[in-house]
Amino acid sequence: MTYTKKLKPHEFVFPAGKGPRLSQIDIELTERCNNNCIHCLINRQENDEHAHSREMDTAFVKDLLKQAADLGCLAVRFTGGEPLLREDFAELYMFARRLGMHVILFTNGRLITPELARLFAKYPPGKPIEVSVYGMRPESYDAAAGKKGAHAEFWRGMELLREHKVWFVVKSSILPPNRDDMVDFEQWLTEIDGEDSQPRYAMNFDLRARRDDPGKNERIRRLRLSPEETMSVLKRSPIYVDSMREFCGKFMSPSGNKLFSCGAGHGTCVDAYGKAQMCMGLRDPETVVDLHEATLKAALEHSFPKLREIRATDPEYLARCARCFLKGLCEQCPAKSWMEHGTLDTPVEYLCGLAHAQALYLGLITENEKAWEVENWRERIDLFSRK
Repeated sequence: MTYTKKLKPHEFVFPAGKGPRLSQIDIELTERCNNNCIHCLINRQENDEHAHSREMDTAFVKDLLKQAADLGCLAVRFTGGEPLLREDFAELYMFARRLGMHVILFTNGRLITPELARLFAKYPPGKPIEVSVYGMRPESYDAAAGKKGAHAEFWRGMELLREHKVWFVVKSSILPPNRDDMVDFEQWLTEIDGEDSQPRYAMNFDLRARRDDPGKNERIRRLRLSPEETMSVLKRSPIYVDSMREFCGKFMSPSGNKLFSCGAGHGTCVDAYGKAQMCMGLRDPETVVDLHEATLKAALEHSFPKLREIRATDPEYLARCARCFLKGLCEQCPAKSWMEHGTLDTPVEYLCGLAHAQALYLGLITENEKAWEVENWRERIDLFSRK
């Protein structure tokens, strides 16, 4: 799916300077959502007036976008909740585009209107709109989304995007109500994205990063696929093993006691209330910066670099994760630890199981072997990468 119209050059003010210091900023425009998905880690009810009243206003978001542009930012990801619930979404969208930013929109598609579809067609976002699909049938979609009639609105949104030739991509979540829809979803994917498209599934769901609802967290745990079930999905992809050869050769090695071996803090995610986080998942109050009291530049150049120097102290982490060569393949990180345990350096057993299941299938470890006990890990990675 391609664009049909180009933006006029005079409609934009491109960032000045030698190069971007901030390549992308993520902004959660709202925590509210018109879905009530059974696996969601963030959502508040669409009509939650308390949440609505606390959200960044239009002027604040525009100022934030200008600060990002001054730092050379080239793209903004608008997410939520459901960002299209914001009455000022179109205004913020055009403001970002006129700053020269590409816009990445995460949406469930239910609130796509003819007016929005025409806007995206006339002024393309520069990146594909990313649409979450919760089922291919009304009964499966509505059950997963927790809203009766949601499927019909989603489908109408997709037809509007296709009618106006707006570039979009789709992703899905594997949940009990929609597990029988995978074949239909993958067939539809080839129709809209081409024969070589690879399906993207969420199945190892994160807990609620705000640590605000133990009951919902327990439900999310029950919805996660086991390591064995996860491998059955990964093996469906014909490119899985080959892609892992390149990935493992580049990104896998023990991290030692350095907690932030990822990109957290080099960019930022700003929540709906103006708090800058090191990444989208890390909500530890000790690691966020209130942008009502500090600038985006100060967060990125002063606060976050100091936080990135934090070292692990948990004995089990140091004995296992710090020595494990699956780091990179394993998603263990401060954000995941915070979600699961309320700390930054406690091992997450679920993630450990997923990483070891993949490593066993790829031949990087043997049955009952623990990756942190492997001494010739570099040799194993090199051998696997060269096959």
